Amino acid sequence: MDHSLVPNRFDGKTAIVTGAGSGIGRATAVRLLREGARVIATDVDAARLDALSAESATDMLATVAGDITSQGTVDDVVGRADGRVDALANVAGIMDGFLPTAEIDDATWERVLAVNLTALMRTTRSVLPLMLGVGSGSIVNVSSEAGLRGSAAGTSYTTSKHAVNGFTKSTAFFYTPSGIRCNAVAPGGVATNIEAPFRSQSAAERLGPFLQVNVPPIATPEHLAAAITWLLSDDSANVSGVVLASDGGWVTI
Repeated sequence: MDHSLVPNRFDGKTAIVTGAGSGIGRATAVRLLREGARVIATDVDAARLDALSAESATDMLATVAGDITSQGTVDDVVGRADGRVDALANVAGIMDGFLPTAEIDDATWERVLAVNLTALMRTTRSVLPLMLGVGSGSIVNVSSEAGLRGSAAGTSYTTSKHAVNGFTKSTAFFYTPSGIRCNAVAPGGVATNIEAPFRSQSAAERLGPFLQVNVPPIATPEHLAAAITWLLSDDSANVSGVVLASDGGWVTI
């Protein structure tokens, strides 16, 4: 399903996609390529990037394997853009085992915040000078329904995604007057390979009834890629600072 691909929409533009080895990130990278962009794709899993390269079979794709929480990886990714970044999709993210506050271990808290928030800040911080230099650019951050409520995940993940929404709005406030837009998408359930096991019996008992009864049908990564690429494109030129729910209506429940 192409979800209304727009041929040539990104002709002449360079986009960076994090978490591009699978799921929403992969679908976003593929769609950007199909709509004409040059894409720098990064992921912690080199084998997944190799598979993406083999399937895409185009010199419009460059890949960088590495941990996006490292400033060194961010520098490598931005360096491959050759001085121009028109679009940034911050997709990389991890779950937290649905751990409630009293059961959070430091390692989980620090890793979830590092991947879901700090890495996103570093990539955005690194591309902004390039965007400011040309007076244009679009940034899209992947938030979550967990960024809009308290009943969709564990405390670490929920905190990280609420923070993504604040980061998105603050960035939009500061840079929209300079021609740089920043928005977020908030998915509900999506059929990806992100690991989301319950590591807490109390969380399963508390969250389980909500997640069994109140969640709309699971989306595909391509559904989210369609929303992300629309926000990255000039088709959404008057949209900045928005957290767009792409959740099958979950936000209404």
